[in-house]
Amino acid sequence: MVSDDSRQPPLRKDARRNRETLIGAAREIYAERGIDAPLDDIARRAGVGNATLYRHFPGRAELVEAVFRDALAAILRAAEEARTAPEAWTGLTTYLDHVFGLLAAERGTNDLLTTDIQGVPTLDALREGNRLTLDTLLRRAQRQGTVRADLTVEDLLFLLAALGRAVPAAPGTWRRYLALVLDGLRPAAARPLPVPPLDPEQFGAALRDLDTGPGKGAHPELPTSS
Repeated sequence: MVSDDSRQPPLRKDARRNRETLIGAAREIYAERGIDAPLDDIARRAGVGNATLYRHFPGRAELVEAVFRDALAAILRAAEEARTAPEAWTGLTTYLDHVFGLLAAERGTNDLLTTDIQGVPTLDALREGNRLTLDTLLRRAQRQGTVRADLTVEDLLFLLAALGRAVPAAPGTWRRYLALVLDGLRPAAARPLPVPPLDPEQFGAALRDLDTGPGKGAHPELPTSS
């Protein structure tokens, strides 16, 4: 469940200003350098002391939640909308186009969606919603005859995870490579696959070893993470 700050007592005006300044500084630094940037650098850019930062955000996860909550909630809404599309293929391609557009837009969002950071409530909700969305759309598309019948959700997640980790290396060309991946899902392109698919346990282990960017392993519940 997404956290609700409305239950928190209102902040004093100066404290609210410090919090907003910290969030703005973190957003800038994460976009420039990724979410592994030191918290000390964020406090310095915001013009406050470390004690002020930690008073508002006791750990990295709390700050990440505040910075990215709206963007992650937008992906959750896109996922819910995709699941209701009459044609599953259209829902799938529209949803992935939205997600990969965010991955290419800035480094911070890509880091967040393709690494294994824990304790971010909106991100946890997105991981669950993303897997549900992909599994639902995949099964429906197979029944509708628009996706090859031998594809599993682990196959799809692994392909998308690998592509998502590569987006920062060529942010202007992701549409080309996503189109190539999607074309390979179509029945017309299907040939017998040479080996069985990964089971869920093998899939999780494989994505933890997919270390081509900041952090160790992608998160398996995101299209670009494990």
